[in-house]
Amino acid sequence: MRSELNQSFLEKQLKLAQRTSLIGLALFAVGIYLTFAYPKAVLWAFVALIVGFLVSQIGIYFGNRYGRRPRADQVLDQALKGVGEKHTLYHYATPAGHVIIGPSGVWVLVVKYQQGRIRYHKGKWRQKGGPVLWYLRLFAQEGLGRPDVEVEEEVKLIRKALVEALGEEEAAAVPVEPVLVFTSPKAVLEDVSEAPVPTLKPEDLKGFFRERLKQKRLTPEQVRRVREALVLYKPPKKAAEDTASAKASKAKRGAKAKKKG
Repeated sequence: MRSELNQSFLEKQLKLAQRTSLIGLALFAVGIYLTFAYPKAVLWAFVALIVGFLVSQIGIYFGNRYGRRPRADQVLDQALKGVGEKHTLYHYATPAGHVIIGPSGVWVLVVKYQQGRIRYHKGKWRQKGGPVLWYLRLFAQEGLGRPDVEVEEEVKLIRKALVEALGEEEAAAVPVEPVLVFTSPKAVLEDVSEAPVPTLKPEDLKGFFRERLKQKRLTPEQVRRVREALVLYKPPKKAAEDTASAKASKAKRGAKAKKKG
């Protein structure tokens, strides 16, 4: 499977993580300084400490989400290597984070990095991990929350983009299916058979998709139109120019070879 990464988006998120972390640390330092240098300014010191902590947590959150190695896009690329040759996996290049587009339709991969024992029972998600899980949450690991709601929102974004570009009738003919993926090596899926959306670990993706991606539910023309509707990211101008230059050089070499012949 081919893959395309919106590198510029990723770099922006990492810069945001760095800047917010630095601002948070600076505010925290100001709070400590005020505490000792100006004891009467205890209220301002307290405000600086609290705001600094909150801002640094935002930085940690974005750092964990986009800077953790291996990143979500790297995990998915490795997991799906060798399947769906006519499909492309787009990272941060469509209205949803990770999307597969090809003859079998559109697949929305929603990635979660939660650790611990995860199960879905009687309409509710549960996550257990003891004191370690509490400690991780303290340092900006996302809570499990309602993954099914997050999945619905990402699918809605894709559907909305399709309707706006193709019209309701044509968009309705495009299969859009979600998959929930827990990428943390420390995540254990205890019982998710009743989950409203297929819930997998990365090592299960290849088996899940091997037959499904062989389905031909869209024509090549439909696939092209779906890509145009969903892929918002455009390669950098320099990359496009380099490609054009390479093609021109190849054509020149071919013409010279033909003359010699």
